[in-house]
Amino acid sequence: MKGQEWYQADDIAEEYDDKRFSRGGQLIDRREKEAVLEAIMPVEDRKVLEIACGTGRFTVMLAHQGADVVGLDISAAMLQQGRRKAKQDELSGTLEFLRGDAGRLPFPDDHFDTVIAMRFFHLADDPEAFLEEMRRVARDQIVFDTFNRFSSRSVYNWALPMGSRLYSKSEVAVLLAKTDLTLVDVEDDFLLPYGLYRSIPNALASPLRAIDEAVGQLPVTDHFASVSYWNARVR
Repeated sequence: MKGQEWYQADDIAEEYDDKRFSRGGQLIDRREKEAVLEAIMPVEDRKVLEIACGTGRFTVMLAHQGADVVGLDISAAMLQQGRRKAKQDELSGTLEFLRGDAGRLPFPDDHFDTVIAMRFFHLADDPEAFLEEMRRVARDQIVFDTFNRFSSRSVYNWALPMGSRLYSKSEVAVLLAKTDLTLVDVEDDFLLPYGLYRSIPNALASPLRAIDEAVGQLPVTDHFASVSYWNARVR
């Protein structure tokens, strides 16, 4: 995985949410959570694993919705932030945080109903191996996102501290076929890059987002979206 040392630093974990999901980044947070909920619903009593759970944005949300969730991450500092969030909330479901390696998941086959991985595949050295491991522990469903090759993401990709692996739709289709997964749905979004939203206040981000969404409804723009949300079923 790219950027492991950077990602596991205590100061990065403490500032992670504020840097990425405050200001205009709140729009990104809201849209990503919406995409996950739409893919998994109904959530109640569903057994879910989130790989690379970070500070627990999705794990805490799913536990609120009544799911039984395990969040796994390589960073002890990130997991600590997630545990703090969970302590502050009364959860309808259950939530457990574990430190572990996404390449060697410490669970038996078919252990979870759903396995999700958000903000993960752009860092994967071997995406096929990681997807195969996700598929191994999932009984029913895999949900993940990718950053897209033919998008504004490619323009500033070089400036990111960890870099990103960008995918075409055909590359992801091949990965799904190789790992015996059937595509249920894919949603494309954010013509404007994430980094732009994070750097501006909500007062400016909201009207830009409205334009982004309006233009994004045109079929031709799907190939230029920054991110795709993938929902696949185990065969």
